[in-house]
Amino acid sequence: MTHRFPIREIALQAGLGLATVDRVLNNRNHVSPQTKLRVRAAIEELAAREAKTAARGRRLFFDFIVMGPDYFNHEIKTAAESVQHQIDAAVCRPRFVQHGILDEEGIVHALMRILKRGSNGVCLTARDTPKIRKTVNTLSAAKIPVVTLLTDISGSDRISYVGLDNIGAGRTAAYLVSKFVGDDSGTVLVIRNLERVLGEEERETAFVEALADRCPQLRILQVPNICGSSSETSKTLSNVLATVPNLCALYSLGVGNRSILDILEHNGLRPRLFMAHDLNQENHNLLFDQRLDFILHHDLRSDVRNVFDAFLAYHQLSTGPVSDLVSSVQVLTQENIPSQVSSRKVRKAISDGIKL
Repeated sequence: MTHRFPIREIALQAGLGLATVDRVLNNRNHVSPQTKLRVRAAIEELAAREAKTAARGRRLFFDFIVMGPDYFNHEIKTAAESVQHQIDAAVCRPRFVQHGILDEEGIVHALMRILKRGSNGVCLTARDTPKIRKTVNTLSAAKIPVVTLLTDISGSDRISYVGLDNIGAGRTAAYLVSKFVGDDSGTVLVIRNLERVLGEEERETAFVEALADRCPQLRILQVPNICGSSSETSKTLSNVLATVPNLCALYSLGVGNRSILDILEHNGLRPRLFMAHDLNQENHNLLFDQRLDFILHHDLRSDVRNVFDAFLAYHQLSTGPVSDLVSSVQVLTQENIPSQVSSRKVRKAISDGIKL
């Protein structure tokens, strides 16, 4: 079956898995006629949408350079590929350079390669360093707009910052701890995923300052560079917990929260308050099972849509202004997580032996 679209795009349009679409496109066995029709229809829909848009618009290539954990890279890519089909003003094609660990030279090299080949916009999630700032300004001078996502490059010529209000998120976390702990004394553990990535450092600094002001009697213990792997988390936390006489709250900015909770329970510890960032599947389940108390969350897909909108505004393909698009943190509990009510009914029905 002839086509000119990436398999992932066809799969998203058809609502099928990548492997299924691959079998259809390569005429492999064990594919139903209905599935073949769905894939063919998806290709025709993509072609019609592209032709319609191209007739009155332009083809734009946006480059995403994202440095973060694998789960975050996957979410960014999935969100961008979904959002691109919602754009009517132009045919937008996202391209990705994603690495869990990419040093300053690697980021600069990736940006300079984009400068050489050309781009209609660069979405950048990276550390704020002088070399990266200078390279962002070089791209801007070459008329390649840069939008920073989730972590800003201060003092640069980027056209917009899109993402969470990191300072507000940190202060919100401090407020919740102060309400739970009150005038009691004890230790508050702060765990971050990767140093100076995804705005974590800014959130952490705001949290520590706000909590010290609200609850000066508390001891705040910061644990850097938890990577989410069980062995690394276990080793680091075991050493830290030996110095914590009274753990009253834990604020996790990264991933690996199930491992963290398992280690705490193994050591006979259960903080009065455990809150984490982002509504990934693991945190969703932990919140539902009452092992997490709060999730501080914001809508990443809306952020990615705002990135596209900022580029379109720069190219005068939309009427909106090019400006910072900062989102506020959402405080999620067991009572307001998505699909929570129906999930609770299902679990209760299973536990009660009721047939739905």
